[in-house]
Amino acid sequence: MIREEVRKVASGYLMLVVLAAGQLGFAYAIFRAVVAMSVSGIIAATLGTVIVAICWAGLFMVHPNEAKVLQLFGKYVGTTHDAGLKWANPFYAKTAVSTRVRNFESSKLKVNDSRGSPIEIAAVVVWKVFDTAEALFEVDDYEEFVQIQSESALRNLSTTYPYEPHEGEGTALRSHPAEIAQALRAEIQDRLEQAGVTVIEARISHLAYASEIASAMLRRQQASAIIAARTQIVAGAVGMVEMALDELKKNHVVELDEERKAAMVSNLLVVLCGEEATQPVINTGSLYN
Repeated sequence: MIREEVRKVASGYLMLVVLAAGQLGFAYAIFRAVVAMSVSGIIAATLGTVIVAICWAGLFMVHPNEAKVLQLFGKYVGTTHDAGLKWANPFYAKTAVSTRVRNFESSKLKVNDSRGSPIEIAAVVVWKVFDTAEALFEVDDYEEFVQIQSESALRNLSTTYPYEPHEGEGTALRSHPAEIAQALRAEIQDRLEQAGVTVIEARISHLAYASEIASAMLRRQQASAIIAARTQIVAGAVGMVEMALDELKKNHVVELDEERKAAMVSNLLVVLCGEEATQPVINTGSLYN
């Protein structure tokens, strides 16, 4: 495996002055040799001019948050990260690799969760290159490699967890976003380690049931919400009935036998648990008995 080796190169500004001076000097030497009709002088000055011209090819620019990978006839010789105008062996091939933070959003993938329910899921992955040699030489196209491996990790993660938790279950895609994001980042990082890429963050950007079961799942969610609300209403109503009976007995307002208590409890529960407003009914039959 090829690892990155940081290589220091010469300042391009200094070499710019040296090469410019050499170019002018050899041009003047050619002029003097032509005037003097010195064949050897012309050949020497011309050869020096050619060498200086070749050395001009050694100048290159390194931008901030960018690295240049240096190769000599196919052999990796090092990487320079220092920004500015630089000079190196003119026969070096210099390949630019961005070390900036980058991100991409995966396409919406249709997969099955751990229960087999079809869902749609997408994620945003934030990444950067940390080893330029691995990024260039260990994989064919590191940008495409990042995309494919990230989507593959997302598919695998989706089949590991359920869409939403049920009774007695733990982590789910919908209810535990922080844990899911951490697990997704770890799995993507494990796949991209050999490509010289580090994953800064990975989070789910889209999560929904597939269209063919979305309506059924919506009805199930609505039913679960209604049951939960009814449970809370009934618990509150029972507490209020119990409190009413205790207060009547404590304040000696009225003495109720078991039959009347049962009737009162029934009426109060109907009033408290009913969805619509109750209509009062006055029983006057006992006034005429």
